[in-house]
Amino acid sequence: MICNLCPRRCNAERTQTRGAGWCRMPAGPVAARAMLHYWEEPCLSGTRGAGCVFFSGCNLGCVYCQNGPISHDNFGVPVSPRRLREIFAELIGQGAHCIDLVSPTIYAPWLAEALEQPPGVPVVWNSGGYESVETLRGLEGKIQVFLPDFKYADDALSIEFSHVSDYRSVAERAVDEMYRQVGPYRMGEDGLLQSGVIVRHMVLPGHLDNTKRVIDWFARRFSPGEALFSLMSQYTPQKNAVGTLARRVTGAEYRAAVDYMEACGICDGFVQERSSAQEEYTPEFDLRGL
Repeated sequence: MICNLCPRRCNAERTQTRGAGWCRMPAGPVAARAMLHYWEEPCLSGTRGAGCVFFSGCNLGCVYCQNGPISHDNFGVPVSPRRLREIFAELIGQGAHCIDLVSPTIYAPWLAEALEQPPGVPVVWNSGGYESVETLRGLEGKIQVFLPDFKYADDALSIEFSHVSDYRSVAERAVDEMYRQVGPYRMGEDGLLQSGVIVRHMVLPGHLDNTKRVIDWFARRFSPGEALFSLMSQYTPQKNAVGTLARRVTGAEYRAAVDYMEACGICDGFVQERSSAQEEYTPEFDLRGL
């Protein structure tokens, strides 16, 4: 296939045996782990966990990524749409409240095929937020919960940390399309999210102004009851990190972000304990569950 699935529009030829383009991945899904995950937002993990499938490769390549072995080094094995349907059923059989597709963007057509038959629980599109509206429209009706990051309101940071100059404008359009598809969020009586959009933002050390600008955007874009906002403190320094990225977010930084979020009137959402910034919250990518 000639790939223009993401906004980078590489126009690269991806085949079943050869990766190409920015993501360097072949045609067809490649994954590194399938598991019950208990550390997503409470309305997704519930008491029995979210059924996560971690896909390999990424269209962003953030320098601070906590899933580096699969996002940077592309560790994983090919998984057919048919096998994915079996994996979904296995995770649901283990008690998963939802099917959580992690970093799925570059495999959108094959995931749409895998989801032709609904799995019977909400499907979560857990992405970096750098999405093509055209690609998202190919998923319409198959995704119940969109869980995009909104990493940057500062284009200089997106260039420095994720090698892309138009992240903010692209992510804004992508979130608008996600909301168009699923509408205002709906919670079940059990406190689990049935459908809707959760916008995630991870506070980066030394870049509180960027966080405040993201919060400003969300507060302008959504009214209470429309979408959820998840303010994350779990930034963990990676090997060879330099500058402010070589340290964790301080308590003062995160408290300031929470205070600003509340002052902007955002009451629909989640905050994290700072203990979430631990390496053990990152799964071991060892192909189990595939």
